Amino acid sequence: MANLFRKQAQNYAASRPSYPPELFRYIASKCPGRRLAWDVGTGSGQAAAALSSIINSVVATDVSPEQLSHTPSQIPNIRFILTPPSLPLADLHRIVAPPASIDLITVAQALHWLDLPAFYAQARSMLVSGGVMAAWCYTGAVIGGGRSRADEIYRQIYAESGPFWAEERRLVEEGYVGVEFPFRPVEGEEGTGPVVGFAAEREMTAADFLEYVRSWSAYQTAREKGVELLTEEIVEELGRAWGDDGEEIRTVKFPISLRIGRL
Repeated sequence: MANLFRKQAQNYAASRPSYPPELFRYIASKCPGRRLAWDVGTGSGQAAAALSSIINSVVATDVSPEQLSHTPSQIPNIRFILTPPSLPLADLHRIVAPPASIDLITVAQALHWLDLPAFYAQARSMLVSGGVMAAWCYTGAVIGGGRSRADEIYRQIYAESGPFWAEERRLVEEGYVGVEFPFRPVEGEEGTGPVVGFAAEREMTAADFLEYVRSWSAYQTAREKGVELLTEEIVEELGRAWGDDGEEIRTVKFPISLRIGRL
């Protein structure tokens, strides 16, 4: 998985949308405490940075040194750690946190890359009683309410990228609906989700949006196979459709699908 994001780590950090504060407030409200959180597959640290404002201490791990090189360095209550893809439980307890010590585990846009049986065993050993597991993903961008010409061009690009996504991406397309999630419902929810209603957002020009597309693992895979998804024609057409020759600032939304449960 790390190889898929190695070459576009800088684009990923610079172009990905921000998760809304209300998402983290909702998740934190379900936790038994706010002492310690573990952010798994942290990437460039977006979720970890948000968690640091509401959780006393955050441990954020990733298998990609390139991604971790773009994490924020000035947040004192976050500890970023590079981990191998597979780590014995004893080493995880030594490096990340002792058994039964974590109030919250989060996985933002990364659950589909994990060996779920192994990961869930790790999570169960590290969560406190009643500790919360929260995993979420986002898929399609909404540029102009989903009905603009820019939206149509985006959907065309996304459709053409289909053959170049890893098989695991299917779970994201489904909003993690079919993902095994062996946890109990949190208070106020009948099941473990998906909980919907949250959205990541980013203010973007057309050029910013194109950088977001270039951050896709599918975009890099397509280029390696000799396919350019962002042809000159597509780039020009998107600029015209975006407004003000592509310079208009638009709020692009990315609907979030959240699975949440407790030990």
